[in-house]
Amino acid sequence: MSRDVGRKLIAANKKARHDYTVLKTYEAGIVLAGTEVKSLREGRVSLVDAFAQESDGELLLHGLHIAEYGYGTWTNHQPRRTRKLLLHRVEIARILEKLRDPGVTLVPLSMYFSNGWAKVEIALARGRRSYDKRQVLAERDANREIARELGRRLKGRRPAGEGRRPG
Repeated sequence: MSRDVGRKLIAANKKARHDYTVLKTYEAGIVLAGTEVKSLREGRVSLVDAFAQESDGELLLHGLHIAEYGYGTWTNHQPRRTRKLLLHRVEIARILEKLRDPGVTLVPLSMYFSNGWAKVEIALARGRRSYDKRQVLAERDANREIARELGRRLKGRRPAGEGRRPG
């Protein structure tokens, strides 16, 4: 059986991008059991409550839910078990150094297959307050409106709200 080429998204954590300001992202491998990989290929995973922590110089992913494989036997995995992340020692040292800063945490943003290997995109992130979230949403809406107006002007159309003049 040939291996998949390219990147195939399994799951994304949209809430993490809303709740946190992403400082830096990393791609990490993940240690999985056979039935977990089969469940991932079916897309049965949730990153919503997941977070990463350091333990004995290693990074572990907690709260990641991979549903049990439907055709698994007694060898099936536990859905919310702690899983080890695979990174280079230098990267782990850099991450741990940044995690010492107050308010910085490590959250998974997405999970995907890269050339057949399961990968997790993790991010060093700082939590947003509710007013920061509102400000980001307002800024996004304003940018969307500006882009829409520029598109209208480039196409030679009148701006919204300006109809034909009576005369």
